[in-house]
Amino acid sequence: MRTLRHDLIYMAVFTLVILTMPLWMQPFGAAYPDLLQRFAIYGILAIGFNVLFGMTGYLSFGHAAFLGVGSYAAMWSFKLLTMSAIPALIFGVLVSGVFAAVIGFISLRRSGIYFSILTLAFAQMSYNLAYSVLTPITNGETGLQLSQSDPRVIDAALGVAPTVGLPVPTIFGMDMSGFGGFYFCAVLLILGFFLTLRIDNSPFGMMLRAIKSNQTRMAYTGFNTRPYTMAAFVISGMYAGLAGALLVVTDPLAGAERMQWTASGEVVLMTILGGAGTLLGPLIGATVIKYFENIFSAYHHAKLEDALSFLPDGLQHTMVTVISPFVGEGWHLTLGLIFLVIVIFLPGGLMEGARRIRAAWTRRRQPATADQTTGGLRPAKAE
Repeated sequence: MRTLRHDLIYMAVFTLVILTMPLWMQPFGAAYPDLLQRFAIYGILAIGFNVLFGMTGYLSFGHAAFLGVGSYAAMWSFKLLTMSAIPALIFGVLVSGVFAAVIGFISLRRSGIYFSILTLAFAQMSYNLAYSVLTPITNGETGLQLSQSDPRVIDAALGVAPTVGLPVPTIFGMDMSGFGGFYFCAVLLILGFFLTLRIDNSPFGMMLRAIKSNQTRMAYTGFNTRPYTMAAFVISGMYAGLAGALLVVTDPLAGAERMQWTASGEVVLMTILGGAGTLLGPLIGATVIKYFENIFSAYHHAKLEDALSFLPDGLQHTMVTVISPFVGEGWHLTLGLIFLVIVIFLPGGLMEGARRIRAAWTRRRQPATADQTTGGLRPAKAE
């Protein structure tokens, strides 16, 4: 087992990488605040989903429900209580946790594909309720938005002066837009990652991996796995609720589209693409998918022609014709091909590719190290 000191060193490096993202993401054209915020927010969603799927082995197709519930809860906190982000985040996490406990109590009575279908059914019911039945609470297809007439009783009691335009979420007086919003999301990502790191290295985490390995055998020995799977489901739902609340903190709008089945499928793709069961994999997968969604989708036909303007006219036209189906509105095709290649050749995701490169590098270094320790002399082969 890893030691706490090892985890702290690991976290120090991770923290440095996350907080310097505006610098090393610059060459990739992804250093603007809105995209960096999405990297952090969907990273939180993915590492939380990994607790349930990667560690426990339960594949949920309904995590978008918790994302949406967290968004709506945070928005109602802004409308009824205060524009401070802290109560909104707490409210979003708690409501999502309660909602996850209710759904988990029913869904975890089954496992395998039946569990997955149950979570998908609950997510679709939640989406339809938010879209039509619960319109007084969710505002239907228009979505829930802030307005000047919202009561905000805590702000009123504290004598907070109303703003000229629409109010914006704050924390300790700091606006949550721009790089301030990114660093706030980044700090929560670091804390969330540290929690999953400690879970992974705890007896609770070992129990989750044992359930993933062979839950039937554990049940035959008389061990009750239900409390552990329930805890993993609720923790994962609370991570999703935190991500949903952060989406509202950085962009005050809560809509039913966040609860669609496609949003649930997206977090599954993030986790598998990066490497289910690994700590960094889901975060890497979330970053890759959001990068493709925001960068590749921006290369429409005219922008692609401008980017390839240095080529001769005939070659430029040919290259634009070949590349254009894979960018712009066709960015899903590129992502699908990458996902196909990874599933076929790297079933463990991008993290498996990193492990293979590291193993090859280690094997390559070993002969050189042996030469240095023996003074360049190799033992003679046996006849």
